[in-house]
Amino acid sequence: MPDLIGRIGLLRHTVQPIDLATHWNNDIPALATPILLWLSELAAMMAIEGLLPDTLMTVGIAHDSQHLAPTPAGFTLSVRATVIQATDKSIEFAVEASDGSERILSGLHTRAVVDRKAFKARVANKHPGLQP
Repeated sequence: MPDLIGRIGLLRHTVQPIDLATHWNNDIPALATPILLWLSELAAMMAIEGLLPDTLMTVGIAHDSQHLAPTPAGFTLSVRATVIQATDKSIEFAVEASDGSERILSGLHTRAVVDRKAFKARVANKHPGLQP
């Protein structure tokens, strides 16, 4: 495993109407928390992109984050994930995001390091029509 500590993934995303909580059975026209968490996962994946052997991949296994403030459509987010801990089994990231006016996310995200072929086989075993 390469030394990953300090690696940073940065992502910019302009909030679209489909990203709002109104699409999650809610009447609040602000960025939905599941979308914000997904963006933090994407930033984490960007931080380590191309650094693991092709036989390995990561999958999200934990979030301990706070969605701190609402963001309406049209605002551009800056999402940052920084590797703070890495072992052969997992990688932990500090995640944060801002909408240009204030901090909207702060927390931790953990990704498991797994064998790519074995993981795809597990998925395929649950759906016989899929190829690993």
